[in-house]
Amino acid sequence: MNDQPLDSRRHAFRPDLADSRLEGRVEATRLVDGEQRRMAWPVAPLRARPDISAGLDTEVLYGERVTVFDVAHGWAWVQLDRDGYVGYVLADALSDDAGPATHRVKALGTFVYPVPDIKAPPIMLLSMNAELSVAEWGERFSRLATGGHVISRHITEITRHARDFAEIAERFIGTPYLWGGKTRLGIDCSGLVQVAAQAAGIAAPRDSDQQAAELGAAVLVPKDLDGLQRGDLVCWKGHIGIMIDSIMMVHANAHHMAVVAEPLVEAAARIAKTGSEITTIRRLPGLSA
Repeated sequence: MNDQPLDSRRHAFRPDLADSRLEGRVEATRLVDGEQRRMAWPVAPLRARPDISAGLDTEVLYGERVTVFDVAHGWAWVQLDRDGYVGYVLADALSDDAGPATHRVKALGTFVYPVPDIKAPPIMLLSMNAELSVAEWGERFSRLATGGHVISRHITEITRHARDFAEIAERFIGTPYLWGGKTRLGIDCSGLVQVAAQAAGIAAPRDSDQQAAELGAAVLVPKDLDGLQRGDLVCWKGHIGIMIDSIMMVHANAHHMAVVAEPLVEAAARIAKTGSEITTIRRLPGLSA
């Protein structure tokens, strides 16, 4: 047995059940392989417990693939394929259609219409990075394999990505703060970093401590914070922001209860009053400029 404890956010294990890939690393009554499913709702909460009163850990976007290990009492215990996060989602939100996605939403949000007509009542609202299977591409509308039509200029091929993840983050300015959120309707600090990074083709973990440890490389910065670049990640214990130049930082925060751009020195001074100092600056190679 490996003595290193596994992060339960990223590894599916409970005393009664565990991912078969963890055999020999965890103790569980039963090991299962899991089955592939796809998110069928526009967005669904992922929770640490199968209880609607449990806090929101993150959100699962339309089209995301998940591995289901257990279904009981209307809840599915899953692991997200995109970032490996483990939790409970309502089973009704999942579809058996686990085929490959061809496109993703590149706009902050877009509607799915029952017919190719913007005057038609939309079926649902999809968020940035939602994954789609397009059956027929059109100059104005594209038809989805699952039914419905989306504005073609709002989507892009699954293999194409934005060039500047800081610019993606800036688009969310004004979005309300929501713990665990990752859409334009509500987003938190690490959700903003993850959504922006994924739109730029950068695999990013979900939580701020994981991002501070794994994204890019640590940069030595003097105490006056001189020398920061666009795209640098500024990390505190439990918080993270993205520099949009050498002075300004964009971040989702509970002080403003929104995504804002503000001088880093002002944010750092305010956060320091709560007893928290900057822990690290991370720079992603080839992306800061």
